[in-house]
Amino acid sequence: MIKKGIILAGGFGTRMSPLTKAVNKQLLPIYDKPLIFYPLSILMLSKIKDILIIVNKGQINQYKKLIPDGKNLGINISYKEQDKPRGLPDAFILGEKFIGKKNVAMILGDNFFYGQGLSESLERCVKLKSGAKVFLYKVTNPQLFGVAKINKKKKILKIVEKPKKFISNLAVTGLYFFDKNVVKYAKSLKPSKRSELEIIDLLNIYQKKNKLTSEFIGRGGAWLDTGSIEDYYKTSTFVYAVENRQGLKIACLEEIALINKWITKNSIKKQIKFYGNCSYSNYLNKLIKSSV
Repeated sequence: MIKKGIILAGGFGTRMSPLTKAVNKQLLPIYDKPLIFYPLSILMLSKIKDILIIVNKGQINQYKKLIPDGKNLGINISYKEQDKPRGLPDAFILGEKFIGKKNVAMILGDNFFYGQGLSESLERCVKLKSGAKVFLYKVTNPQLFGVAKINKKKKILKIVEKPKKFISNLAVTGLYFFDKNVVKYAKSLKPSKRSELEIIDLLNIYQKKNKLTSEFIGRGGAWLDTGSIEDYYKTSTFVYAVENRQGLKIACLEEIALINKWITKNSIKKQIKFYGNCSYSNYLNKLIKSSV
């Protein structure tokens, strides 16, 4: 069972400059909430309560103003600084002490997931005992992503980064589940031509051991990478459209915590005071009035 999760929220966000020169990308708004709320909500939906957020050097205080230690959500949040980007597997090396000998999930801080049945899929993934599991999503332009070829049992036969020839339309998303060997394997990696450790190389270690499986974001679900200005605003528009049509909020951390019975209505009242007079607080007010 996976009870620990990492959010990789470092990087310079150069594709969104100059917006990201003064503020970390994950603290910018996706509609009415900071981007960081969305990956954090995914870990909380997975029933993961022990979370490490990896941020750029000098930015911890910015995050702590928003989500100090997680106690207000009934979870435990700790932080670790990354002095410069060294690739996704570096998160496991930085988080070695946090991970210990436990299995761990990792989500990229700029990835957005949404869809019916997502919670059930996440709950299946956190039951991982050994090996690794990734979320796959069908795309129309697989040449822009790392893609996976799978068999009927969802075992991954091959992963290719930005393939020139078509092998599959299943993109590997930024949500991963690993067993306790991930730190050891990450340490064994050598930097690529980009001078970074590559997540594909880490996944291929598991694949060669026949221990890499997959989960799908089904039809009607959404996976969006907010790394560019265009995708960032597409995601914000998507959240606006869904929330205003349904009257429900995506990635409302307090709502997830309340449903999981990690906090009480009194905890939410304190959060309303913290957020002040805003639409998010109005939603929380309606939540505590409607829940029994």
